[in-house]
Amino acid sequence: MAELSASEKTGSKGSLKKLSVRVDLTAMVDLAFLLITFFMLATSLSKPHMMAVAMPAKDTPVGGDPASRTMTICLGKNNQALWYLGMADKPLTVPTLVNYSRTGLRNAILNTSNKIFKATGKGLVVIVKPSAHSLYSNLVSTLDELNITSVPSYAIADISPKDIDLLKEQKAF
Repeated sequence: MAELSASEKTGSKGSLKKLSVRVDLTAMVDLAFLLITFFMLATSLSKPHMMAVAMPAKDTPVGGDPASRTMTICLGKNNQALWYLGMADKPLTVPTLVNYSRTGLRNAILNTSNKIFKATGKGLVVIVKPSAHSLYSNLVSTLDELNITSVPSYAIADISPKDIDLLKEQKAF
């Protein structure tokens, strides 16, 4: 509560009475904490959204999807990615080094996906292989590009020695 107390003080002009005001803020602090508690309990916090990635089991045999529909993206250093169609031993296209821009990886995914769909009527299968020199943000950018281009099937796999050799040839490892 507010409290007035009178105290006598003498100044140069004689004796004057000054009133000092003292305000007790305990009730206001209690009210503030009650409001903070109420709003913390009454609000709903935004939940983090994540993209679903289905990984095959280790014992599952690989097969079913032909190499002609499989695009491999190897993530290299200096924000570059190497992509090719087919398998690493005998790629069906020339391994090409691209960046993560709209005209780089996204364009390569869209063109390859359209080419595969026109030829087979089926969707593209993408295998993403991060190398030891790639950044985590490169993997996230690649998954974002796959999501933007609506690729129906993709997987993250370990990089093979043949893929590392292809990256070294392009000076991206």
